[in-house]
Amino acid sequence: MRRVPCRSCWVCFATDEDDRAAEWVRPCRCRGSTKWVHQTCLQRWVDEKQKGNGTAVVACPQCNAEYLIMFPKHGPVVYILDLADRMIYKACPFAAAGIMVGSIYWTAVTYGAVTVMQVLGHKEGLDMMERADPLFLLIGLPTIPIILILGKMIRWEDYVLKLWRKYSSKLYILNYIFPGVCGPVPRIPAETSPLADHVSATRILCGALVFPTIATVVGKLMFSRVNSNLQRTILGGIAFVAIKGAFKVYFKQQQYLRQAHRRILNAPNEQDHPSLPQAAGNQLGEAQ
Repeated sequence: MRRVPCRSCWVCFATDEDDRAAEWVRPCRCRGSTKWVHQTCLQRWVDEKQKGNGTAVVACPQCNAEYLIMFPKHGPVVYILDLADRMIYKACPFAAAGIMVGSIYWTAVTYGAVTVMQVLGHKEGLDMMERADPLFLLIGLPTIPIILILGKMIRWEDYVLKLWRKYSSKLYILNYIFPGVCGPVPRIPAETSPLADHVSATRILCGALVFPTIATVVGKLMFSRVNSNLQRTILGGIAFVAIKGAFKVYFKQQQYLRQAHRRILNAPNEQDHPSLPQAAGNQLGEAQ
């Protein structure tokens, strides 16, 4: 008589002799030692691969054949609940995105309304918004922070600085007002890109949103004799931008001159400074 070869489970490596009551299954096209597997072992292995997602596709690790997994039939109530659960799961990302966009929109509307009352005055601002068309308010108010951010992104100080460096040598009045700032430089240092500033985005956002408040405060301090709240705020904003820009241009020009006059010194001789190598070694040891 021909002897039937003994089956071996490729998960637990048990054979027919080890457990005669175990249920065997041949789930793929593999041959040889990986052909058979215990039903319980394969169920446990599939659970590990699916990681809680019962609908995930599982394939054989050797031949990549997809396992045919059959579930028992369920009633109409369970089918409806399962369908509803899947629909909710797929709709949740879109709902979350809509809630996020709506929150940002209404935050922008609120900020725009507060800015209008701050610039025009509380009473005048409320009267203006009450008389305005609701559709105009829903479209116009959220554009206020957008306009402020876009305006803040205009780096007009850099253009003024380029013009200063280009024509300052020809304007003697600048040399008289700023001695040593407009003179020739021994070299032209490398310019840093504005995109390289890792805090530029946060600075633009914060500076743009706080600008109406600063313009209102500066207007009240410098132009208190102006009766109109709108005119006083506009003058305060112009004064703040001009003063801040002048200081920024002067600061960047000083940094530019400092880099232009930078020098690299010769290394000191060991005979003149015998303690330098030992000190350098001590510093390296401390750093390590």
